Amino acid sequence: MVPRYARPDMTALWEPEAKYRIWFEIEAHATEKLGELGVVPKSAAKALWDWWATDPKIDVEAIDAIEAVTKHDVIAFLTWVAENVGEEARFMHQGMTSSDVLDTTLAVQLARATDILLADLDELLAAIKRRAEEHKFTPTIGRSHGIHAEPVTFGLKLAQAYAEFDRCKTRLLAAREEIATCAISGAVGTFANIDPSVEEYVAEKLGLKPEPVSTQVIPRDRHAMYFSTLAVIAGSIERLAVEVRHLQRTEVLEAEEFFSKGQKGSSAMPHKRNPILTENLTGQARMIRAYALPALENVALWHERDISHSSVERFIGPDATITLDFALARLTGVVDKLLVYPERMQANMDRMGGLIHSQRVLLALTQNGVSREDAYRLVQRNAMKVWESDGRLMLLDLLKQDEEVTAALSEEELEARFDLDYHFKHVDTIFARVFG
Repeated sequence: MVPRYARPDMTALWEPEAKYRIWFEIEAHATEKLGELGVVPKSAAKALWDWWATDPKIDVEAIDAIEAVTKHDVIAFLTWVAENVGEEARFMHQGMTSSDVLDTTLAVQLARATDILLADLDELLAAIKRRAEEHKFTPTIGRSHGIHAEPVTFGLKLAQAYAEFDRCKTRLLAAREEIATCAISGAVGTFANIDPSVEEYVAEKLGLKPEPVSTQVIPRDRHAMYFSTLAVIAGSIERLAVEVRHLQRTEVLEAEEFFSKGQKGSSAMPHKRNPILTENLTGQARMIRAYALPALENVALWHERDISHSSVERFIGPDATITLDFALARLTGVVDKLLVYPERMQANMDRMGGLIHSQRVLLALTQNGVSREDAYRLVQRNAMKVWESDGRLMLLDLLKQDEEVTAALSEEELEARFDLDYHFKHVDTIFARVFG
């Protein structure tokens, strides 16, 4: 199902008319090269291109009507073109097989779809970078297992997301390179009835590379890699979406999705502000990942070819690319308008009585002659009192009252271990690594 707000430039790639236009270009370019080789009259390609220059309307209904009789989509298309072009059209498809047209068209569609997705990633990266720099030194709590760990900055959280999506872009560029291949090699890929130079010519015209060796189809390991890459990107989308969802929980509320004037959160409870966009993104990510499995199962085809992959790709080609396009655009909007609450971040850090500084005390004790086992015991026994008081007690106060602790560390040394800025001394280094 196409998302309600899917962008037209992506959906247009998968419309029947767009597909048939690519089919024609493949056939016309191949006929043109065959004319140069003297296999068919040069007038054949001229007739095709002259008709095409009139910018004819692709009559999808007429082609469908022919296919209803022929039960073969490529033959139906060739018949329709012949009805419009005339006698010279008989030289189309010389030495070619249907998969030459179908597989090369899918390569064109996926390559063009990828260009849109790459532009989407650039927009998302720009939004994340802007917000990361805005909150480079905004203190917040880092969590492991969902439990307070040590301080980080909100900018570092976003820098991590930036680095992840930058890797996604690198993978997607590689996936585009992998998928953008052309096969015009005939019935079982041997070029018995068509010269390899025709494949090279068509590939160049369409911005593809010739497939080094095909059977009757382009090998589906390429497609498996492509859709797996989309699945990994979807995983990264969900990771950031889940982070926003957690931060928006009432008990946390360190950040939340923008809530527009007039927006309603619940049909029953007027107070609700729900993370609906990121919940929606989580669901979309699940669907995109689901398309990777059938792509992987498409790799194993019978002998030189069967068509078990074809019905799969009619679904996953448009669905995966359209959904990912929509998801990337939505996530960019979430990041761009994300409401961030530094005061709440600070309050959440402070609510557990300084427990977040426990490691620094542990390390200071070991550096002052206390064994690691004893240092851990001393800090933990005081930390557990703070934990069980739900932050009403302060770790620093308890440590100052612990004679075994103060035997190794003075009050000044203890206080120095509760310096928040200490944790951010390498933020600039990390940002330089991420953003250059």
